[in-house]
Amino acid sequence: MNLSVVIPAHNEEGVIAGTLRGLYAELKKEGVPHEIVAVNDHSTDGTGTILRGLSAEIPTLRAVENASAGGFGHAVRFGLERFTGDVVAVYMADASDSPEDLVRFYRVMSDQGVDCVFGSRFSRGGRTVDYPPHKYILNRLANRFIQALFRLPYNDITNAFKMYRRCVIEGAQPLLSAHFNLTVELPLKAIIRGYRYAVVPNAWVNRKAGVSKLRIKEMGSRYLFIVLYCFIEKWLSRGDYRRRDLPSQGEGR
Repeated sequence: MNLSVVIPAHNEEGVIAGTLRGLYAELKKEGVPHEIVAVNDHSTDGTGTILRGLSAEIPTLRAVENASAGGFGHAVRFGLERFTGDVVAVYMADASDSPEDLVRFYRVMSDQGVDCVFGSRFSRGGRTVDYPPHKYILNRLANRFIQALFRLPYNDITNAFKMYRRCVIEGAQPLLSAHFNLTVELPLKAIIRGYRYAVVPNAWVNRKAGVSKLRIKEMGSRYLFIVLYCFIEKWLSRGDYRRRDLPSQGEGR
């Protein structure tokens, strides 16, 4: 089972080299067949130059330039249109995600035969380091709202760190999100459309360099749009987009 790791990078010159070297070292050590697709998202600093240099150092790295509009969602979608593996994970360029957790996701997907592996920073075994208090409050409120609306046991739907089989990415089309709301659109569509998932605790560590690209004031309405869009699909589409090789109770783990 070949793993692809899609990493969107916008102005990450201070952290991208360490992130990629650490990720490659762990995947190589654990014998995980993989490719790393780093998407330079219209960076105005030295990110693109660093990625091109690392391509000669890291044999599994493919550095690509986002030819679509800028934004986290567009960059991830650009990578998702170009990965070659059997499964794909979205991984953050700022080293907030753990290479060891990524390997655990890969093992769970292989051993349990699920279609998706979702990380949870707020379940037993998960942890956060230097999570900004105001973002924590908003995160917990947003996730509880989504849990109640969709009647989900999963408590970290906004977590970007997730892994999907190729069939899920194909089955979740069309993807609409241009920004960080893609982190909600992908898992909600996967669940609504009947793909099986497992939840694995994961760690999140706040960035040590650079600036967060998430702008809460700008994202509120975009998150709400995607949540309501998926809610309408769940209740009004009559299952038109559901995976057809699963029984009707196929939602969930």
